Amino acid sequence: MSFTLDVDFAASPAEAFALLSDPVRRPEWQSSLRTVQVLTEGPPRVGTRWHDVTWPGLRPLMEITVFEPEQRWAERGTWRGVTVDLLLDFVATPTGTRVTATCTAYAVGLLRPVGPVLDRLGPLAARDDLRRAARIVSAA
Repeated sequence: MSFTLDVDFAASPAEAFALLSDPVRRPEWQSSLRTVQVLTEGPPRVGTRWHDVTWPGLRPLMEITVFEPEQRWAERGTWRGVTVDLLLDFVATPTGTRVTATCTAYAVGLLRPVGPVLDRLGPLAARDDLRRAARIVSAA
C-alpha cells in the first residue's frame, strides 16, 4: 500500500513541524492514539523511539528516521510483520505551509491480507488526522 496526500496548514513550516514531529503531541491530532510511551530521552531527533498505544490496543514500535526541521520528517512503525513508513514534507506557501504525506505499508506472512484494508482506510485516516493537526496549529 502506498499513498500521497497534501494538507494545507494556516501556519508557518516551523509551527507545523513543531506539532507533527513531536511524538508526545501525537495524541492531540492522531485519532487512533490513547497515548505515547517515549523510549528515548531528550528532544525528538533521528533515532527517537516510542510506542504508540492505540485505541484498539495495538502498540507499534515507532522510530524517527528523518528529522530536518521545517523541511522533512519521517518515521517507521513496526508491529507483528507490518511496517509502515511515513514521510512528511513541509513547503511554505503564501498562506502557510503545505504538508505532503507519503505513506508506504508492507505486510508479510499471515498479516498480508491486512494490505487491502490499509489501502482503503489509510488515506482517509491520514487526511483526517492531518486536517485535525492543521486546525490545532491555526488555533494556537
